[in-house]
Amino acid sequence: MKRIIWGALATLLLGCSDAPVAPDTTQTPAVEQVSTHRFTVMLNGNKVGHLHATHELAASDPGQTLRIDYDYKSNGRGPASKEVITLNAQGIPQSWNISGNTTFGNPVAEKMQRQGATASWEDATGSGEASITQPALYVPQNSSPYQTYVLASALLQTETQSMPALPAGTLSLNKLQSLSVTGEDAKAQITTYALAGADIDPDYLILDDQQRFFAFIHPRFIVIREGFEAEEARLRQLAANYSTERFERLQANFAHAYAGPVRITDVRLFEPEKLGLSGPVSVVVETGRIARIDSADTPAQPGETLIQGNGGTLVPGLYDMHGHTGDDDGLMNVLAGVTSIRDMGNSLEVLSELIDKIDAGILAGPRITRYGMIEGKSPSNNNNGILVETQEQALEAVRTYADRGFPGIKIYNSMKGEWVPAMAELAKSLNMRVSGHVPAFSNANEMIKAGYNELTHINQVMLGWVLEPDEDTRTLLRLTALDRLPELDLSSEPVQTTLDLMVENNVAIDPTLAIHEYLLLSRNGETRAGVRDYIDHMPPGVQRSAKVSLAKIDSPEQDAAYRGAYEQIVKTLKMMKDRGIVIVPGTDLGGAFNLHRELELYQQFGFSPAEVLKLGSYDMARYLGHENRGSIEPGKHADFFLVPGNPVDDIKAIKTISMVSRGGVFYYPSEVYPELGITPFTDKPQVDEVSASQ
Repeated sequence: MKRIIWGALATLLLGCSDAPVAPDTTQTPAVEQVSTHRFTVMLNGNKVGHLHATHELAASDPGQTLRIDYDYKSNGRGPASKEVITLNAQGIPQSWNISGNTTFGNPVAEKMQRQGATASWEDATGSGEASITQPALYVPQNSSPYQTYVLASALLQTETQSMPALPAGTLSLNKLQSLSVTGEDAKAQITTYALAGADIDPDYLILDDQQRFFAFIHPRFIVIREGFEAEEARLRQLAANYSTERFERLQANFAHAYAGPVRITDVRLFEPEKLGLSGPVSVVVETGRIARIDSADTPAQPGETLIQGNGGTLVPGLYDMHGHTGDDDGLMNVLAGVTSIRDMGNSLEVLSELIDKIDAGILAGPRITRYGMIEGKSPSNNNNGILVETQEQALEAVRTYADRGFPGIKIYNSMKGEWVPAMAELAKSLNMRVSGHVPAFSNANEMIKAGYNELTHINQVMLGWVLEPDEDTRTLLRLTALDRLPELDLSSEPVQTTLDLMVENNVAIDPTLAIHEYLLLSRNGETRAGVRDYIDHMPPGVQRSAKVSLAKIDSPEQDAAYRGAYEQIVKTLKMMKDRGIVIVPGTDLGGAFNLHRELELYQQFGFSPAEVLKLGSYDMARYLGHENRGSIEPGKHADFFLVPGNPVDDIKAIKTISMVSRGGVFYYPSEVYPELGITPFTDKPQVDEVSASQ
C-alpha cells in the first residue's frame, strides 16, 4: 500500500490539483449515533492537511457507515478525497466509494459493492469481480491512510489476524509494541501494528487502547490524532525503526560475506572503455576489492568460494544519479545492480544514520553521494532539505552542507532566482557543484548564467521555452504546460540559445526521462510501458498501481498533446547528446528497476546498449570523481553484477540479475525477492567452497 504515501514523498517536478471532489450521494439508514474523529497530516514535521472520519451507527443495522474527508498539500500538490464505507458486524467493508483526485490530478472515482457471494469493483485500472467463498477484504486503489484502520479492525476480529484480499493476495496484521503518549489535554495508551500483504513493504499504523485509529506512521509522513501533534517525530521514528529492523533482518539472512577470496569463474566482463565484452575470465575478490582477473581456466585455489558464472556477463555496478534514499529502497537497488546513488535531497540526520548503517554492513544499500537540497519558503514549498526565507539563510545552508562534506547542492522551485548567483559563487568557492530545478519565475538561461553546473529534469529546461514570465511553476502548471511542447519549433532561437549556453558553460542535464514517460504516456487501465518487462513478478498491489495514469488525461486532444510532448522531449535530448552535453542518468523514482528503464529509454535518442552501460557506470564514476568505481579492474571496489545474457546486444539483459557484489558482499536476488513478495527473474548461480583436496 505504498501508494498511500508515495505522493507525499515523491520529489517529482509536477504540481497540485484543484479538481473538485464529487458529492456523496450514498443512502444510509436512519442514524442513531455519530462520532467524528479528527487527524492532522504532517510531512517532515510540517502540518500539511487533515483527515476527518465520521462513524455513523444505525439502530436497524449491526454494522456502521464511515465517512472520510482527506486532503493535504505539499510542494504545491496533494490528494483530496471523500470516502463512504459501509461495514458489516465483523467490520468487513460491504461497499466502498471514493471520489476526488490523486496527488497529480488524476480523478478518482472508485467503488466496491458486495451483493451476496459476489464482490465487484471499479477504479482507474478497470473493473473486476470475484465470488467470495470465505471472508475477504477489499483493498482500495486510491484510499486515504484510514484504510489501514478499516482493514486492521476487521483482521483483529479473526483468530489468525489474516484474511484473503481482493482483488488478490492475503493481508496479515502483526502487533509490534505498546507505549504511552501525551497530548495537549490527555494521555493515551497506544499499540503499533504492521499491516502487510498487498505491497512490497508493510504499512505501520497505531490504535489506542479501545482499538480506535490513532495514527498512520511513516519515517517522513504521519496522520495523527489532533492534540497529539507534539508526538509526531517520536512516532515517525518508530516507523523508521520498524522499517530498519525489517531490512536489518534481511541483510543478516541474505548478505553473504564469505571468509577468504571469492572467485567468479567463466564470465565475460563488460569493458566500458572498449564498449564491448572481454573473453572468458575469472574475477577474484578479496577484502572488498577486485584482487585480480585470471584466465577462465585458472584453477580455483584452496579456501576460495567459487561462484559459477556459466558464461554470463559481469557488469560494473550502476549509478542512479537522482535518488532520495531510504532504507526501504536500499536493498532493492543493490539487488538491481545499482551500487551507487547520488542523493538529491534528504533529511540530514536520517541520511547520515542510513549511510553509517550501510557502511557498517547492518543494512544493504548503495554507496551514497550526498547533494544538499535548499528550498525557499513559500505556500507551496517542498518540505525536504533546508528551508530558507532570506538570501543570508540560503548562503548559510550552503555552508552547512559544505561543513557536512557534501560535494554539491540542489536548488529547488521556491528559491528566489535572484539569490542563486551568490549561492553558486559561494558553493563553488567551497568546491561544491551546483544543480537544481529552475526556480519559479525564472528560466534555464538565467540559472546557467547564475552558475549552475547541472539542470535537473528535462521539463524544467523546456518549460522556459513555452511559459510566460509570470506563470508559476510551483503549481500543476509544471504538468499541464507540457501540452504546449508539440507546437514548439526545436530549431527556434530560444531553444538553440539555451543549448548554446549549456555547451559554452559545460552544463549537464539530469533528464529523469522515465518520470516523463510515466507522466506523459501512462493511461488508466493500461499497464505502463516502463514496467511491462517485470510487473508480472510483483505483488498484487504493485501490479494494480501499474495500470493507473499519473496525470489527468480528459480528452483525445490532451492525450495527443501529451504524447507529442514526450516526442519533443526525446528530440531535445537527442540534440543535447549530439551537441556533446553530458546526460546524467537518474530516476527520482527510487532507482532499482526504474533505473533499468531510464537507461533503456536512452536508446530512443541515440545511445547504443554498450554506450548506455558505459554512461550508467564508468562515465558517472568519472563525473563524480570516483576513481575506485565504474569498471571491473584490479584494485577497484568489487561493485558489479552477473547476468546470464549479453547486455551489449540487448540492454534488457540487465533486468535478469543472478548475483550482485557490493564491496565484496554477495547477494542472490532469487533468495531475497520471495521475502518481498517478488517472483525471482532467474536462478541463483552455483556456489561452492574449494577445499585443499580439490
